[in-house]
Amino acid sequence: MTSAQVHDHGAYASQSHLRDYVVGFFLSLLLTFASFGVVMLGVVPAGMGLTSIVLLCVAQLIVQLVYFLHIGAKRSQRQNSAIFLCTAGLIAIIVAGSLWVMHNANTNMMPTHMSIERAKLRD
Repeated sequence: MTSAQVHDHGAYASQSHLRDYVVGFFLSLLLTFASFGVVMLGVVPAGMGLTSIVLLCVAQLIVQLVYFLHIGAKRSQRQNSAIFLCTAGLIAIIVAGSLWVMHNANTNMMPTHMSIERAKLRD
């Protein structure tokens, strides 16, 4: 390969990365405005607001992972994708476990059937 061919390939790679960044930026901007519209303009029914926000949030997360962090299914990105999935799994386990422990502590430590006066009498 000549140096001109290597230089041309480098220019193509940088143009493709720039295009990915621009596409990712506009998709993120579109999803941000869509979320804003859901909240401020009441575009969706009241019961579907939270669901719409969560779906738009997940879509924006995927756009940012693909276009900015370059996490994908390509052979060169499999290791990054695996590390990201393991990290996300560990975070989900920690959050779910913490919520479970806090819920059980609240349920078992603060009985709701007992009044404050009756609790004071037990002391």
